[in-house]
Amino acid sequence: MSCTLVSANGARVSLEDGRAVILGRGPDTGVADKKCSRHQVKVVACYADQDAVITQLGPNPSFLDGEQLVRGQSGKLTHGGTLYLVNQNHPFKLQYSLSSNGAASSTVRTGLKATDKTKGGPNGKEKEAQSSPNPKRSIKDFFSTSPMKRPKRQLSPDKGHPAVKRQRRNEEASDRQMKEEEEEEERLAEEKLRQLQEMAEKSTTERSKSAQASSSSSSSSSSKGCLKSNWQQISNLMLYTAAGVKGSDKIAGFDIDGCIITTKSGKVFPTGPDDWRILFPEIQPRLANLLRKGYKVVFFTNQMGIARGKLRPEVFKSKVEDILTTLQLPVQVFVASGPGIYRKPVMGMWNHLCEKANDGVTVDQTQSFYVGDAAGRPENWAPGKKKKDFSSSDRLFALNIGLEFHTPEEYFLGWKSAPYNQPNFDPRKIDSTAKLYDPPSASLTSSQTEVIVAVGFPASGKSTFFHTHVIPKGYVYVNRDTLGSWQNCVSACERALKEGRSVAVDNTNPDPESRKRYVDVAKAAGVPCRCFQFSASLEQAKHNNRFREMAPSNSKHAKVNDMVFHSYKKHFVPPAISEGFSEILQIHFVPNFKDSESETLFRQFSEG
Repeated sequence: MSCTLVSANGARVSLEDGRAVILGRGPDTGVADKKCSRHQVKVVACYADQDAVITQLGPNPSFLDGEQLVRGQSGKLTHGGTLYLVNQNHPFKLQYSLSSNGAASSTVRTGLKATDKTKGGPNGKEKEAQSSPNPKRSIKDFFSTSPMKRPKRQLSPDKGHPAVKRQRRNEEASDRQMKEEEEEEERLAEEKLRQLQEMAEKSTTERSKSAQASSSSSSSSSSKGCLKSNWQQISNLMLYTAAGVKGSDKIAGFDIDGCIITTKSGKVFPTGPDDWRILFPEIQPRLANLLRKGYKVVFFTNQMGIARGKLRPEVFKSKVEDILTTLQLPVQVFVASGPGIYRKPVMGMWNHLCEKANDGVTVDQTQSFYVGDAAGRPENWAPGKKKKDFSSSDRLFALNIGLEFHTPEEYFLGWKSAPYNQPNFDPRKIDSTAKLYDPPSASLTSSQTEVIVAVGFPASGKSTFFHTHVIPKGYVYVNRDTLGSWQNCVSACERALKEGRSVAVDNTNPDPESRKRYVDVAKAAGVPCRCFQFSASLEQAKHNNRFREMAPSNSKHAKVNDMVFHSYKKHFVPPAISEGFSEILQIHFVPNFKDSESETLFRQFSEG
């Protein structure tokens, strides 16, 4: 049986049984209407029911016959029904071919009736064909259309003519070739039917074994299995559990893009939801072997495009389902759809798996492993001018968890380990007992009126330091984030000094010009001005920024854009006594954690 969507302009879209197809504006449909999204609808054919489920994806409505669909809504289109791709325009009719039992489907019957009305009466051949309930058919008709008949031969009256003999020999050879091709076609069809029967028997056997296994416990797998495929949404984590997935103490983890699949187009980023193929032919049998050994196969992927609005969740869900349909394996898939604790290399997805999505089975990290292509490999890490990895997030994900790590080439193809670059900043090495400032003989505050000017990257710890060690001593806190401009900060500083109060200026102040404003105010008031230079590096400050974003207790801090960090670095000039400072202290970042969970989160690599 085959199923096709046919448009009025002649475009034909084949639909496989149970396989999702994304339709919209583009060459496949011949639709150029810009009101029609490139990902307008998802279509899934059901051969058994001779219908198709249509799910609306685009912003403008589609119609099933006269019924309107809105975004996210689904409906059924029966055989002979019409899908209007957008705004009751661009009609596509759903057509099913011959059914698998050899009887003519409604498409064929309708055609025969029309022929009977126009060309023949009750005794016509068309009527005879229609009335035959079970016409004899070859098994190849289940899987392929009948070959086209050749036109009736036109022979010369002179049968003994050499040209006629040559034509007859050619036609006889052609007949033999056609017969051989038909026999081969029938053999392949019989083989395909045998395979389908074996698959059905195997599926029945496996279901029976699964039912038996569910009544007994196992040290390596759960007593329960997922009965029905399902999606879950937890904050910005999307979780898909395919039917047949069972908990296990052994986890085989894999990234998706660049590890399980790559683009068919050869481009770095996919051109559409169907621009993918399985990366290596070794992947499917290797994953199947892991399942036979009692592993649970789990995919972990970052998809920031969803949070940025560049990738529709429904489209990516369909892609995931299509990948697993191709692999024909029960796999659990974790999708980090935005920033935060679920985004690799942070361990949020792994923690959710272990705590809430493994059927209560405790994971043994010593028997588990992770495979990914974001491994920090430098340019030309292998022959053939290999490009450097875009990040090391997969390697760091495994490092955070404590898992054995492999690249796809190492695991699936047996390549030797490639060189890689570790990040310069390692959050595990930050000492929470280190000294806070240099020189140690200095005093953080003064009993006399003064001005303290901070210098340092955003997220280098300035605000926390001032509120912990300086502001409680009676200093007036001046911050551009709250006052809005440097002019307002200077005015606030002048007012405080007139009242005889000391001032702490919490801004980045990267260059002499920005610092001179406060030096001049202090000089005019006749008080000393000191500089507190916060020594945190760019990598440390970026890590702090990401930690703030992930830790709920740090929600008071606004996220800092990367552009702000690099702007500070570009304009930074180390402060000097010659600028008018009476003293310069080096303030070191020494974290102070409210609880063990915060420390565990902080000490993870947060970016590859």
